[in-house]
Amino acid sequence: MVGNAAQLYPEPDLDPLDDAMVGMDSMMRSNSTLEDFCRSYFMFHNMEASQPRSIFSYLPILSFTESYIYQLDGFNEKLLQLPSSVPVFSKDFEDVDSKLGAKSVRMFRKDPFRPLLIVLERQGLLTERIEEELRCGEEYWALERELCSALVSNKEISIKDATRAIHLKSFDYRIMNLLLYQLRGEKVNELHMEFLSVSELLVEVSDDLFDYEDDVVENNFNILRMFVKYYGPSAAPIMLAKFITEAEEKYDGLLKALDPELSMKYQKRCEEATSEGGKTYGPSLGTWHIPPVIEDEARYRAAFSQA
Repeated sequence: MVGNAAQLYPEPDLDPLDDAMVGMDSMMRSNSTLEDFCRSYFMFHNMEASQPRSIFSYLPILSFTESYIYQLDGFNEKLLQLPSSVPVFSKDFEDVDSKLGAKSVRMFRKDPFRPLLIVLERQGLLTERIEEELRCGEEYWALERELCSALVSNKEISIKDATRAIHLKSFDYRIMNLLLYQLRGEKVNELHMEFLSVSELLVEVSDDLFDYEDDVVENNFNILRMFVKYYGPSAAPIMLAKFITEAEEKYDGLLKALDPELSMKYQKRCEEATSEGGKTYGPSLGTWHIPPVIEDEARYRAAFSQA
């Protein structure tokens, strides 16, 4: 431990920026995701999340990886709060928020996942597919910055970029799942991966609908925000409902292809998560609620700040 951070030290001849370090705050914030992953994904590996041995055998690498991703995600969220007139990673950018730290700025500009890649490679866990998902994470953050900056600057956006971003958003779950296959020496089950990717998409949409007002205030990526910007306030709910319906149809088809016992377990888990979290987890639990759209986000943020 280094202060409030856990660190895996590099080889002596590596660049200091290749240190893989995570802060305690990131570890704490990643806990709920790790719990959800264990309870929702272990069943796809014939494991029980209720058995401590199942969890603790794989917890160190899963926890470190998810915490590292959370740390970078938190840094990216800070970038979204900066004035849109300040170019990201410019000298002016570093002056605007010195709390981000010069080292973090350099690392994010250079190759944010390199330290994690080194750790996974040393552990014999790195695969081309995991590397691809890490690149998806970088792509998601870049799209999030671009799209959210466009919204606050009242610029046009690409709906293709917006839907690409929502598909990429759960890259951390896919990385942990791929790591679990590696840790257990299992071949990746493509049906399970495809099914879970569609489920992840629907969960992300559900989360965005639940967090819509907060995301407007904080200028976070939110699929409803993007649809409102692109289609307009009247058509956005209709187009988003169509988007959800298409994903649900794909989900239902893949659900039927699963082993019946696994299908039943997963649906039960969705029901548990919904009752615990107070929001729809996945598509199979009834109707969707699309909140009233916010036509003037700037006015909404101003009113919120004065409240």
